[in-house]
Amino acid sequence: MTPNLLKLTPDLVAAVAAKSEQARALLARIAGEWAPAAFANSLGAEDMVLTDLIVKAGLPIEIFSLDTGRLPLETYDLMAAVQKHYDLKLKVYFPQSAGVENFVRANGINAFYDSVELRKGCCQVRKVEPLRRALAGKQAWITGLRAQQAATRVGLPVQEFDAGNGLEKFNPLADWSEKEVWAYIKHHNVPYNALHDKFYPSIGCAPCTRAVTPGEDIRSGRWWWEAPESKECGLHVKA
Repeated sequence: MTPNLLKLTPDLVAAVAAKSEQARALLARIAGEWAPAAFANSLGAEDMVLTDLIVKAGLPIEIFSLDTGRLPLETYDLMAAVQKHYDLKLKVYFPQSAGVENFVRANGINAFYDSVELRKGCCQVRKVEPLRRALAGKQAWITGLRAQQAATRVGLPVQEFDAGNGLEKFNPLADWSEKEVWAYIKHHNVPYNALHDKFYPSIGCAPCTRAVTPGEDIRSGRWWWEAPESKECGLHVKA
């Protein structure tokens, strides 16, 4: 689903406005009660909704992204568009070069295709370690996770304690539907990744992301060679 395929009805706009106000109120509470707080913006559709809410409300929440070194060109284009649209400079974290070099030398440049263990090892080096640095000293982190996104996210709470990182974790869009996310984007003219218009509902690293066909699960394009229950990168796995 993209804005081009969505019809905005009065009922949908009203429903999204109500949920947006709830999310905005939660974000304001996080900024006040759990400072310093940070928002991990992976530049997906949900993350663009949260970016729009945070920036327009002028909330003192740091917005950062993780650059794994293997992102699609369209994701970098969106990074540039975000800076221009919101006059916002994303704080970007990169993996430690030694960790990436050691992993590639030991396992190969595309080792993530060989086993779940190696794929998670690649995610550990390129995502999990940089996230830990990004969250150092923070009291809370905010994500764009939704319960409907994957089998691994069923029952996702709005707030939970992240024992692995030792801080509160908030998922303000936990109960949003995909249609509501895109309705917000369309109604507020929010920039989004051009790959969404090419049937990429969920976007990560380029080698681990593909387009999906109508009727497929929205996460089916991520790590498509794995079983659904293993499709997490390690950022959102409970300790």
